[in-house]
Parts: sequence; C-alpha cells; structure tokens
Amino acid sequence: MDEPTTAGFAVSRRERILDELRSAGSVRVADLAVRLGVAELTIRRDIGYLADRGLLTRVHGGATLRSRLDTSVPLGVGGIRPPLFRVGMVVPSLTYYWPQIVIGARAAATDGGVQLVLRGASYSVDDQRRQISSLLESGTLHGLIVAPEVAGADGAALLHWLDALPIPVVLAERSAPSDLTLTRLESVTTDHVFGGSLAAAHLSARGHVRVGFVASAGSPTSPRLRRGWRRAVEDDGLVPTIDRDISLDDLDAAARERAVSDLLAECRVTGTTALLVHSDPQAVLLQQQARDVGWAMPDDLAIVAYDDEVAASAEPAITALRPPKQHIGRLAVETLIARLVDGPKRPVQRTHVLPTLHARESTALDRRR
Repeated sequence: MDEPTTAGFAVSRRERILDELRSAGSVRVADLAVRLGVAELTIRRDIGYLADRGLLTRVHGGATLRSRLDTSVPLGVGGIRPPLFRVGMVVPSLTYYWPQIVIGARAAATDGGVQLVLRGASYSVDDQRRQISSLLESGTLHGLIVAPEVAGADGAALLHWLDALPIPVVLAERSAPSDLTLTRLESVTTDHVFGGSLAAAHLSARGHVRVGFVASAGSPTSPRLRRGWRRAVEDDGLVPTIDRDISLDDLDAAARERAVSDLLAECRVTGTTALLVHSDPQAVLLQQQARDVGWAMPDDLAIVAYDDEVAASAEPAITALRPPKQHIGRLAVETLIARLVDGPKRPVQRTHVLPTLHARESTALDRRR
C-alpha cells in the first residue's frame, strides 16, 4: 500500500485524528488505519506525534482527548504547553460593556489551555458575519464564541447559519429565540428580564409608586430589561408613567440638554418619583443635569442605573444593577471547552446568570416614612 508521507498529508491526517477525538472522545488505531487508508504503524506515529505536543493522551490500542491529569506531556518551547484548542471570539464592541467579558474569557482560556483569537465587529449583521467568516477561513478554529444580532429576519438568518457551522458555537450575552428551534447553539447570558424585575422591586420597597423606564435606543439589552420591568411594575401594583427609548450619547451638547430637560419636565407632569435608566452613562447625565437645575436627588427623583460601569462615581452615587460580565466571558469559554471535550454526547446548554443590585445614595430616600 502506498501511503501519503508528505508533510501536507501528515498534517491533514493528524487533523482528522483530532476531529475524530473531538467527536467521539476516543479513537482506536485499527479503526483509524482503515478509515484513513494507511498502515497502523503510521497511525501510531501520528498519535505519538500529537501526544508529544500535549494534544491527546495515548492509551493501549488508541488515544483519548488529553486528560488534565496527564502529566506525561513534555513542556514546549519556553516551558509552555501548546494550546488544546483554538477558539475565535467576535464581539460587537471593544470599548463599552464588552472589555470585561473579554477579560473573563481570556482568564478562562488561559486556565483551560485554549488559544483565544479576538475580533471586534459592530452591531451590523453584515459586519458580524464578515468577521466570523474571516476567522473561519483560517481553517484552524475548533470553536466560536460570538455575540450576534438576533432580532428580525437578518438576525434569524445569522443564527441559522451559525447553528449549521461544522464547529460548536456559544453565544455570549445573546439567546437564540425558542421559536427558531435551533438545536446546536449554546449560550451564556445575563438574565436581563430578572434585572428589570429586580429594579422595580427595589423601588417599590423604597416606597415609590409612580415610576418610569428610560432605555438605550437600539440596545439588544433594552427589550429584555423592559419586559421584566413591565411585568414587575404590574405585579407590584405600581403606576407606570414614562416608558421611552433615548440615546443621549448620539446627541450634541445642546440637543442632549433639551432631551434631558424634556424628560425631567415629563417627570414633573406625571408625578414620577423614580426611574430605571439603561445604561448608567445615561443615568449619570440625567442626574447631573437634574442637579444643575436645582433638583434634590434622591428627594425629587430616585434613579436606578443598569450596567454599573460608572454609576458608583456619580454624585450622589447611583444605585445600579450589575451584569456579571467577567463571569459571562469565563463561562462562555468553559461551556465551549466542555463541548469540545465531550462532543455530541453532551446535552446542549443555555445558561442564564443573574445580575446583582448595588444599592447606593440615589435611592436612599424611603417614601414610606
């Protein structure tokens, strides 16, 4: 039998062996020799080559995915073991919200022996698909962590494409709608619906009755936050007053001042005593301008922010709900590693993690007194 012995064929053959391992968890030399059309000796050499690089564990008659208990793997160049997996990560922003998620993902990747390849995209479906495709074209990825748009027909099409990829995909801070019946996509996301409910419950406990909601226009977080808020406001017997989407960061100084003035006037007219504001930069701008025009905070208006990136630095410090961002990144990587190690026998996992509420001076007034 003539065996392919060139370097190119050897690399391709060893990738096939690793693919079989990720799918089944273990392989037999005899089965691989038949499947790949080479001698058993060639497969044993391939397994030895991969084992020496820490990519699998040799066992009698075959190999298994590398066990973390396998201490026989020699260290590589510089005393560093080669990564078990190469994982791509595409996020819609490298500035706001996502840096903390990336930090958590990098920490988990380091702990798990994973090489993480990061790309920044935007909130455009076309740009997200282009960035993901660029990573896939390398042919060296074992899995993906992505935060795609999920709304509308374009979002659904993107999710269907991701679900059909030949490598596992974990969504970070995104969830696949149940009505799409996608069976392979996994996800790790903050339970923003719970966050909205928690904010309403906090304000109710402080004695507020007439309450409003101000969301970031176009944010994928806002719809889920609003859903939890509305449900809790109704269940707690509160009176909903204001419910609007704004985007103060997109306005120039004069337009932003007018928008906040209009919002404060609406609070006066409707008797609103408390607001949930997403995100906390918008909450800071709102509170700052209210104080500048003579409002007493929180006596005239209590504010709860969502995200907690800068809320604690406001004056007074703003009560905020904090998504567990670093934990989301870490858990996304851990979920993907578990999928790569266990293969298709592992049940599909979609995890929701709760945000936490940090009470501060902006809601300190108790109106029940």
